[in-house]
Amino acid sequence: MIRKHNFSAGPAAIPGQVLEKAQAELLDWNQQGLSIMEMSHRSKEFVGVARKAESDFRTLLDIPNNYKVLFLQGGATSQFGMIPLNLAAAGQKSAYIETGMWSSKAIVEARRYSKVQVVASSSHRDYLSVPAQSEINLEADVAYLHYASNETVGGLSFDYVPQTGNVPLVVDMSSDILSKRIDVSQFGMIYAGAQKNIGPAGLTVAIIREDLLGSAQSITPKMYDYQVHAQAESMSNTPPTFAWYLSGLVFEWLLQQGGVEAIEKVNLRKAQKLYQIIDGSGFYYNKIVTANRSIMNVPFNIVDSVLEAKFLQLSTEAGLLNLKGHKAAGGMRASIYNAVSEDSVDALVSFMQDFEHRYG
Repeated sequence: MIRKHNFSAGPAAIPGQVLEKAQAELLDWNQQGLSIMEMSHRSKEFVGVARKAESDFRTLLDIPNNYKVLFLQGGATSQFGMIPLNLAAAGQKSAYIETGMWSSKAIVEARRYSKVQVVASSSHRDYLSVPAQSEINLEADVAYLHYASNETVGGLSFDYVPQTGNVPLVVDMSSDILSKRIDVSQFGMIYAGAQKNIGPAGLTVAIIREDLLGSAQSITPKMYDYQVHAQAESMSNTPPTFAWYLSGLVFEWLLQQGGVEAIEKVNLRKAQKLYQIIDGSGFYYNKIVTANRSIMNVPFNIVDSVLEAKFLQLSTEAGLLNLKGHKAAGGMRASIYNAVSEDSVDALVSFMQDFEHRYG
């Protein structure tokens, strides 16, 4: 079987070594005579898998001891409601930065449970750059400030961490977690859907500072209360065990690559190659302000937009999959998460050069 080049925005590429190990262990995990999928989440065997996954994740991000790591269900979208329910008292204000589709969705949902203030927005700039620190009008009495560090649809990325004083900072890192070094202590909470840089869909990872737990609104369902999950070590109910196990294998793989510091260098190289071919051409273009270009999601268009359908057809035939841009944005988008190899990016660059030569 020949593996093709997968540039999907999510569910996204998973390292081949991880898939091979999971395949080898699928029917008989660790000589137990059954699959990890068939195993009780409360068995000592699975608890060991879960604890190692958390330990490796903590090592990768150097997570301080006063933060809980939760492995949750419901996707990152569920966090849009869980965050105000847990972090904002009834009637309390919460602050949001709006930079694209996912931060906008978070705002809409948060308005159901808190008094949302949009303290900065780049909508008037067509979401082509992020608001500067000086544009963030933050009041001291808000429960938290929320932003999305990387907007998957538009390929827009923050080039700084907003400064909030004593206001807890909450960040959606669904599409760039583990792609570059971060200082976890700058945040009150970090969350990410797994299906881009962590593992398969069905799992969401949340990193929460302990002092933010235990203050959920009275209307909060039990399964939406972070404190409940923290006390039960993410096993208040049956968790997505197979996704948790696979994510643990991805963490192992990342450590084998040299950790986040090493993978960041690879990611920067991959992104640079793509942006060089885009910028060095009068044929392709990317609209995002250079300082805010994502190294995970690279959208691009062709000057003669009629050619985009042909590009997508021929690239698919060439084994370059899932390059169609989001329906809200059009054009093309290459998502080049950790598991997308540099060889895949080289294959895409080569195809782009050839396509420009033939049709430019």
